[in-house]
Amino acid sequence: MAMAVIGKRPHVLAVPFPAQGHVMPLMKLSQKIANCGIKVTFVNTEYVHAKVLAAKSEDEEQRGIELTSIPDGLMPEDDRENAFIITESLVRTMPGYLTDLVEKINWENEDQKISCIIADIAIGWILDVAKKMGAEPVAFLPAAAAGMALILHIPKLIEAGNLDINGSMMQSELIDLGDEIPPWKRNELSWSFSSDLKTQKIFFECCLTAEETAHQAKLLLSNTSLEIESSACKLIPKICPVGPLLSSNNSNSSASGGSFWVEDTTCLSWLDNQPVGSVIYVSFGSIAIFTQDQLYELALGLEHSGRPFLWVVRSNLANGSPAEYPNGFQERVANRAKIVEWAPQEKVLAHSSVGCFLSHCGWNSTMEGLSMGVPFLCWPYFADQFHNQNYICDLWKIGLRLNPDENGLRSSHEIKTRIAMLFSDHSIKENSLKVKEMSLESVNESGSSFQNFETFINHLKK
Repeated sequence: MAMAVIGKRPHVLAVPFPAQGHVMPLMKLSQKIANCGIKVTFVNTEYVHAKVLAAKSEDEEQRGIELTSIPDGLMPEDDRENAFIITESLVRTMPGYLTDLVEKINWENEDQKISCIIADIAIGWILDVAKKMGAEPVAFLPAAAAGMALILHIPKLIEAGNLDINGSMMQSELIDLGDEIPPWKRNELSWSFSSDLKTQKIFFECCLTAEETAHQAKLLLSNTSLEIESSACKLIPKICPVGPLLSSNNSNSSASGGSFWVEDTTCLSWLDNQPVGSVIYVSFGSIAIFTQDQLYELALGLEHSGRPFLWVVRSNLANGSPAEYPNGFQERVANRAKIVEWAPQEKVLAHSSVGCFLSHCGWNSTMEGLSMGVPFLCWPYFADQFHNQNYICDLWKIGLRLNPDENGLRSSHEIKTRIAMLFSDHSIKENSLKVKEMSLESVNESGSSFQNFETFINHLKK
């Protein structure tokens, strides 16, 4: 009698682009996959791997996820904060290192060979490795679906004369892809760098590569939902929205989100002592930097608002250096301010004391803020953040813009005024709670993201 063959367990290899805003959402997705009993190997570059391990607290763990690393091809003295330097090196070296890693894993795991590679859309060319190694090629989109829809329209926009070959807008002042998607204004495209056309061309070429990846991948897993971005999702073949990706949606809530910085949890007990809905939470993510003059204006704006605030001030926020505060500022605000280098953002936004999120509008922050029902003050820094601001202020109506003056500065007066406007606008709070309900519906059992994720897991297990 023939022996029954023991089923082989699926094994997913997840590979993010080496930046905080890419690693964290893919880590959250990987934990969801691992919670379903599927083995996941998560591959960072050695530099990022070391940062993630150093930032982990003792109670964080990844169940079913194996963290591993490959070299990034750079020398120790190279600038790993420069996206172009790191991307050029990864294009050159990553396929070889990844092929070697997959071969090693497959050799050591006869019954758990890599069956699927999930590649960040920013490094989608590694899906060639998936095909070569007999693994299913899946892309991951950590940004809004709207930006991907725009990228897929690039050939038509060039043909119609809306864009030139460098990605600059030609004729119209707007690019409109349809209802329920805010139009892109001039210099608001994901790749726009009006002051540096060389940088813009490099970003534009990366977007063209992402367009190729979207066609090549079997599936495009996305940190959004049909409830939030139905119109944009309809424009993208093979998209599978599974967001919002939140740690709080994971049964293993102690799992690491892949933070590069040690989270200062003392801010949570500080929030416990603040009135409900009173606190301004200020965080610009992992990349944005400001001039010292601008940081002075922000500090004074927060001070003059008269409200309690929690401010995330990275050690490199002032053009790569530690921030300096106006004379006597820290003493004057000591009884109503908390300044930390990094915060457990999801837990902060979920706290009842937080009444406003002053944000750079990165997509992860956008999804976290709207999922917690927190109104926004928008201060986009670059790339897709300007269009995310348009979603927040124009379509969902859950926030206000902070407008720069003729010198490009957000003045302390503008900041103070907008804070007062936001806290007195009840319609924004009401809209925020409606969007929260809509976003959380998507991950409930009857929701589209929940069902999409279940379908993906069942497909992996076949």
